[in-house]
Amino acid sequence: MLIAHFIAAAIAPLLVRQWGRNAFLALAVVPGVSTLWALFQIPAIMRGETLAVSIPWAPEFSLRLGLYMDALGLVMTLIAAGVGALILIYCARYFDDSEPGLARFAGVFVAFAGAMLGLVLADDLIQLFVYWELTTVFSYLLIGHSTELKESRRAAMTALTVTTFGGLAMLVGMIMLGETAGTYVISEIVASPPAGALVNVALVLIMVGAMSKSALLPFSLWLPAAMRAPTPVSGYLHAAAMVKAGVYLVARLTPAFHDVAVWKYTALFFGTLTMVLAGWKALRQYDLKLVLAYGTISQLGFLITLLGAGTQAGALAGISMLIAHSLFKAPLFLVVGVIDHSTGTRDLRELSGLRSSMPVTFWTSVVALASMAGLPPTLGFAAKELAFGAFEHGGGADIAVLAGIVIGSTFTVAYSLRFLWGAFWDKENVPATPLHAPGPLLQAPAAVLAGLGLLGGLLSTLVDPFLAVYADTVPVAEGDYAKHLALWHGLGLPLLLSAVCVAGGLALFRFRHEIVWAGTRTALPDADRVYRRMLAALENLALQVTGGTQRGSLPVYLGTILVTLVVAAGWWMVSGRIWEGDHPAVRLWDSPVQIIPVLIIGASALLTLFVRRRLFAVILVGTGGYGVAALFYLMGAPDIALTQFLVETVSLVVFVLVLRRFPARFSAPALRGRRVWNLALGAATGVLVAAMTWFALAGRQEPSISAGYPAAAEEAGGYNIISVLLVDVRAWDTMGEISVLAAAAAGVASLMFVRRRAQPRKTPGGVMALSVTEPPPPADGQRGLDLGGLRFAPRRMHVEPRWARTWLPGADALPTERRSVIFEVVSRFLFPVIMVISVYLLLTGHTAIGGGFAGGIVAGLAFIVRYLAGGRFELYATAWVQPGALIGAGLAVATGTALGGAVFGTDVLAGGDAYIDFWILGEAHVTVSLLFDIGVYLLVIGLILDILRSLGARIDEQIERDAAHSEAQARTGGPERPEEVIS
Repeated sequence: MLIAHFIAAAIAPLLVRQWGRNAFLALAVVPGVSTLWALFQIPAIMRGETLAVSIPWAPEFSLRLGLYMDALGLVMTLIAAGVGALILIYCARYFDDSEPGLARFAGVFVAFAGAMLGLVLADDLIQLFVYWELTTVFSYLLIGHSTELKESRRAAMTALTVTTFGGLAMLVGMIMLGETAGTYVISEIVASPPAGALVNVALVLIMVGAMSKSALLPFSLWLPAAMRAPTPVSGYLHAAAMVKAGVYLVARLTPAFHDVAVWKYTALFFGTLTMVLAGWKALRQYDLKLVLAYGTISQLGFLITLLGAGTQAGALAGISMLIAHSLFKAPLFLVVGVIDHSTGTRDLRELSGLRSSMPVTFWTSVVALASMAGLPPTLGFAAKELAFGAFEHGGGADIAVLAGIVIGSTFTVAYSLRFLWGAFWDKENVPATPLHAPGPLLQAPAAVLAGLGLLGGLLSTLVDPFLAVYADTVPVAEGDYAKHLALWHGLGLPLLLSAVCVAGGLALFRFRHEIVWAGTRTALPDADRVYRRMLAALENLALQVTGGTQRGSLPVYLGTILVTLVVAAGWWMVSGRIWEGDHPAVRLWDSPVQIIPVLIIGASALLTLFVRRRLFAVILVGTGGYGVAALFYLMGAPDIALTQFLVETVSLVVFVLVLRRFPARFSAPALRGRRVWNLALGAATGVLVAAMTWFALAGRQEPSISAGYPAAAEEAGGYNIISVLLVDVRAWDTMGEISVLAAAAAGVASLMFVRRRAQPRKTPGGVMALSVTEPPPPADGQRGLDLGGLRFAPRRMHVEPRWARTWLPGADALPTERRSVIFEVVSRFLFPVIMVISVYLLLTGHTAIGGGFAGGIVAGLAFIVRYLAGGRFELYATAWVQPGALIGAGLAVATGTALGGAVFGTDVLAGGDAYIDFWILGEAHVTVSLLFDIGVYLLVIGLILDILRSLGARIDEQIERDAAHSEAQARTGGPERPEEVIS
């Protein structure tokens, strides 16, 4: 199920681009099938069986991929998958095909559904946290779907900040709990819970995470702000999925820690307080969505109270209300979406007469609101009766909680009536709201969910045995008064309290205007205002700290680091007198030839201190790098030498590209004292590192592991030890390194493209050109860029017949003085040759010199040669694939290869090799690591292309823009340089 969701998320953007909004109907199949599968597991779960899957990940660190389904997991699976499927169907008619970002929304929505399923089925604390944070990230993207709106972005950032804070606290608690228990397997912790003061601290931290996710006080401010999200997001994340994650975590751990006072009373206090205060806040809202938002917070507090009470009756009431809440709150959010979609407003002061004009939506709301208010014969009524019964026989604390629940339930009745009256009733002095009739597919999902809530109440006695499977996991405590789920328990206190809640709700609704008036004068702190002030104070503190420590001088930063290293490590070496004792003899060289690159490195470093031109300094630094490559080669490491040589070449090109926007000379000559200081510090650092290396080798107590490298390489099916180490033995390190490369590419691009990545398009000559923004075409039909009166249009390309075309078509866009026919011809011939060499290095890297990294750099150099010869238009013509696509493909291939072992029943990153007969080409030795290397190869190519587009083509545009502006200003006599145009 999980894999299917993430595969569907990956292809969702493609389906939306192909089929438009109807793609949501196809995407709904995945959670729909998951729901059907879960339904077929009910008989086994009712027999007390559980479903478990465990895949070893890193056994030496006790890490595993474990999935576990019991009654609670099954209930949450049905909620997450079932409601998700219906809301995807709803999306097919809620959105228009022209909705901005619809493809991205579809992919993220399905990915969130998969992450939510992973969260409720995870049987490992660390794995649960990973899925927890995935839901946080995906919810941030969904809440901020309308990226052009500041309020949407702010709401998304608020949700991310609050839930991330809680998630970090929860992670610390989980680590403490796992270490104390001696295992991170959740089912084992629940079966044999640890105890002690450390466990109490861990439980408090875990409860903080649950409260932040489920929007309990004092973390509830993010949920009302999140109502900026599209209605399908509110109907799923904020009614059935994301906010239930914290509730699920409390329900999962309560059977183990039901007798821990700090766990129980934290849940009771904050749950009850949230239920009452949020219910009161809901009575004063005019936006239908905000009425439901504060009602949701109130109901989440109710759920935490029931499931954290630690009693069997509370557990049964909590699991029943958990289902009921999903079946009444999700359809109500969808109803708000239907109303907003049909009328264009959600303000209950502007709505009137919808009861007759939208009968299906009206009756759907009646059924759902009846369940939310706890009216018979709905599932909400049966669950609320159980909740009252769970606390009626307790002591002082239970009586206080019961009073809070009654008050909160009274508020629930009142704001349910407020919603029904505000959305559908005829109002005086308010004309009937005009609308366009909603389609059946837009109304059906809400009607189905509300109908299930009604059916659950009517069949509550049949549902009870299934829900009791979870409730039975909580031991029966002394005085615990457990009941079964039913519509009728006879005359008693629960029924009387239900009647009190209804009567009180009717009275509050009768005086709704007075309540709004009183609420505006209640001196309660505004949580959002407090949050903003806290963030402002934190930003001011960060600004002061940064201003005091970060002066913007890279030499100062580097000098501080090196001085700290020299002083600390040098003091340790001197005070420890580590030179005393037996040490190996110093061998200055293995061959006199090694002196040559050493002299080159030293001379380059020294000369760098005295040059004034930036380009000369870069060349000298590059010369030193080539000297290091030569030294590697002479020391018997040709693979490392090749990589160093290639990296130095690319770095040199990048330096030169960037220097085009810098002055030719350094701003001021270095003072003599500064030169001496730099020389002394550099020499001291070099001597210290050499000495530390020598002493470390001399202090070795065990044989070097390098003696086992040849055997490890042979076992992995390769002969190149370096390559085998990178893509097999230490492949996890390589995974991290290529992830850093991908982040670096994104960072470089974000510096150059402020608003969005450049999208290539076709010029009249058929060559890919850069278009960062698409301004409306001028009246004369000429393409150009308006810079405050300046008209700058790229040169039109004359399309020559095929027999008359030049070697590099993109070079036709360059001015004649910048072209070199010889360079164009040579680059045209060299390009395929270099690409073949890169592929050769890729394929032979496991057995000879090369590898995916070296091959990728060589391929990148081929594109660099093409760019230098033909300019940016030639770059777009040659590299027609987006760099981001290559980077993403590389990461996907590498990650897929890493996880392939787990999928096929072995370890993650498990190796393997085979000999395959390619007919005429003969037999080839193919290893699993080759696939990993292909991912590295693609990613490195994408990285270099991204750098070329950002630091090459983008700077080309800026230079051309500045030159055109200078020419125009020379004619008009305006300022010499325009203000920077951010595009």
